[in-house]
Amino acid sequence: MTDLFSVDGKTVLVTGGSRGIGLMIARGFVAAGARVIISSRSAEACEAVAEELSAAGRCEAIPADLGRDEGVQGLAATVRDRVGHLDVLVNNAGATWGAPLEDYPESAFDKLWALNVKAVFRLTAALLPALRAAAGPDDPARVINIGSVDGIRVPAMEVYAYSATKAAVHMLTRNLAHQLAGERITVNAIAPGPFESKMMAFALNDPGTRAAIESQVPLGRIGRPEDMAGTAIYLASRAGAYLTGAVIPVDGGLTTHG
Repeated sequence: MTDLFSVDGKTVLVTGGSRGIGLMIARGFVAAGARVIISSRSAEACEAVAEELSAAGRCEAIPADLGRDEGVQGLAATVRDRVGHLDVLVNNAGATWGAPLEDYPESAFDKLWALNVKAVFRLTAALLPALRAAAGPDDPARVINIGSVDGIRVPAMEVYAYSATKAAVHMLTRNLAHQLAGERITVNAIAPGPFESKMMAFALNDPGTRAAIESQVPLGRIGRPEDMAGTAIYLASRAGAYLTGAVIPVDGGLTTHG
């Protein structure tokens, strides 16, 4: 049973891995014995986190700005040169934008589409040679896209571009899963609910707002790092080898409200 959930020795790339949900996932993979590469736009933050995680295992940094296609292609080229094969790609890097409906800027859609959707597609395509090199009939290569419950249900906040792009990530996940199944590459998405992250800090740092959010979650709490890391490790392990095209809400039951 331990082997069933093992990711020991696997090579994993986590985009947006220097903070928030990406860091939770990266830290979990390092602790589980994987070789982890983290990427983020800030080279300083990326290197600092990689050094910290290296105390517990194997972690290295490749900074990249995935909001630009040059950054996507540069990251993919560096990863291909450095590791040869890639067992797991976690497309986590993303951004949000909130504003009232009549003031919502067109630039928000441009920025979030480029990072939240286009970069997921372009990076996955660019890393297909490395994923194919790792893929096998009993242990496929894995792509894990980070969506959001806000792409499943209508969010309470005015985050129009964010929720639309996350819904797009979920559909892109299904498309890629169908296309790549024959190549023994699975593609799944995790749709997080409320977790401690920069995106949620404005709400969770306020005791009253935090309590209100917790009261809406059927399980009565904010997500913990092990909730996110555990789901990603399951999808990357032999236990998740037969799952593809799924969007898994990790939200304490929040989406059961509809």
